Amino acid sequence: MGRDYYIFSNGRIKRKENTIYFIDEQENKKGIPIESIERLHLFGEIDLNTKFLNYISKYSILISIYNYYGFYSGTYYSKKKNVSGFLLINQGMAYTNYFKRLEIAKAFIDSATHHMLRNIRRHKDKTKEYINKIEEERIIMNNSNSIEELMGAEGRIRKTYYESYNEFLKEEFKFNRREKRPPTDKINALISFGNSLMYTTTLSEIYKTQLDPTISYLHQPSTKRFSLSLDISEIFKPLIVDPIIFTLINKNILNNKDFIEDNGICYLSELGRKKFITEYENKLNTTIKHRSLNRKVSYRYLIRLECYKLIKAVVEDEKYKGLKAWW
Repeated sequence: MGRDYYIFSNGRIKRKENTIYFIDEQENKKGIPIESIERLHLFGEIDLNTKFLNYISKYSILISIYNYYGFYSGTYYSKKKNVSGFLLINQGMAYTNYFKRLEIAKAFIDSATHHMLRNIRRHKDKTKEYINKIEEERIIMNNSNSIEELMGAEGRIRKTYYESYNEFLKEEFKFNRREKRPPTDKINALISFGNSLMYTTTLSEIYKTQLDPTISYLHQPSTKRFSLSLDISEIFKPLIVDPIIFTLINKNILNNKDFIEDNGICYLSELGRKKFITEYENKLNTTIKHRSLNRKVSYRYLIRLECYKLIKAVVEDEKYKGLKAWW
């Protein structure tokens, strides 16, 4: 089984026989056997050609590209081999059935809310007020009759959740509100970077199934985006990304030198990104005993299992229940 490779330097990628070579600006060369690669993440300015793209497409390798600030720009996604017209039709029918769509969308947000509460309950002596507000909004969310009502309740839940951060994070990491485009402080930079990684990981797990990543239920399907990845990521952002942020801050793994502020934009330095990715990969590879499968599975594989549950929901009309961490 392959793994993720992250390239931060500027340079070029070439292929020779069964090995990919990255050559940096100083002409230093590093070889990576093709069989060991599952995903490439390109943070530097990288030159590559169609010969290389044609080659990696045979191995279904995804290439995720990030901009100058380290934020996700897009993914090169080779022709999907694991496809099913039958599932595609059922996925679309579940979307056009408004009751079914709303049911699935609620499950995504209810699961996400469960994980948000799980995070701040660890500091319940400081966050009781926020916990109560989120629990009240959770009831409203689960009783909503439209996607618009659902999204409104979800927005209020997330706003309250983010406000609770200031109760347990270090003083220098306090923030006022969520700002995405662009992030203007350290916390927003960490959230944006972590969420970018989560979207690409989720997309890669969807890619391994027969699901179509453009047909979604919570987020409106549209052109030029894999909106199902956004849906499923809602479950895993508070389960995987947010605890990493708390650890990086409260255990003093990150410091001021790991951030760059430029023209009102705050983003992680190369060293800061490497620190984050180290924690992220460790988290994805952490295993827990799955109570239904009765075996250990990794956090990464939990994402794939969520895809399989969604397939059963749209094909067999089984009620979809989002993951709620029990450990």
